[in-house]
Amino acid sequence: MHGLKGHTVCFTGRVLVDGVWTVRADCAKRARQFDAIPKTDFSRKVTLVVYGDLASKVVTDDRRTYSSTLVDAEAERRQGRHVCVVDADGFSKLLKGRPAPCLELRKARAGRVRPVAADTTEGGGILGGPLRMRHTGRRLSGDLTLDLSSLDKATTAHEATVGALIAHLSRQGIETRAHAPGAPQFDAGWSRDEEVFVAEIKSLTGAREEQQIRLGIGQVLDYAYRLRTAHPNTVLHPVLVLERPPSVARWAELAGSVGLRLTWAPDFTGL
Repeated sequence: MHGLKGHTVCFTGRVLVDGVWTVRADCAKRARQFDAIPKTDFSRKVTLVVYGDLASKVVTDDRRTYSSTLVDAEAERRQGRHVCVVDADGFSKLLKGRPAPCLELRKARAGRVRPVAADTTEGGGILGGPLRMRHTGRRLSGDLTLDLSSLDKATTAHEATVGALIAHLSRQGIETRAHAPGAPQFDAGWSRDEEVFVAEIKSLTGAREEQQIRLGIGQVLDYAYRLRTAHPNTVLHPVLVLERPPSVARWAELAGSVGLRLTWAPDFTGL
């Protein structure tokens, strides 16, 4: 969508606007400045839903992670009346007079439904829904014979680094995203203004450091190449995130020589 003017809008909760949590009443005031009509509750007049913080909302469908507003919006869509849904980043863009993507309402695992970035281009979108840490099982030594790319994502060290990255970016007011459906399966992505960052995350605990870093560099450069081909007008930055600093300095020099950002927990310098 391209602006707030003329839309009747409601909010699912407080919204992270440019890094500041903003309550619904203040979001409504800002929407009015752009000739939108805010509503406290969903009705058939609502044309825009801003998907905010649902932590304190009552879920009316126990099979889904919806507030009642999103349940109603989905029902309207099923009946043929399109209700646009944007997230906090989208609302921030609309307040700046920039276009924002309308989110699809898509079924995920275990019958849950959530807003995700719509596939609005031929190559599909880049950033999907919010990234979450996963629970991991115990890794056995015999597993080293398996695909190392998939195996690393199952380790506790990998998910701890994911969680630390999410927290680091959140402190800057940035929401970390998973990959969009159909996009390369990078570990984490986020946007800053008009620029998009895609990251591969590598744990170094219990693995050969050199092997992990080489694998990560190859993966994220491949992701970047494929995404730049599909989205030539997007400014895209590949990032390799490590669990800890590498033991030799050449990796930082190598990364810089190929246009790759190299960073590591816990400080994530350069992000």
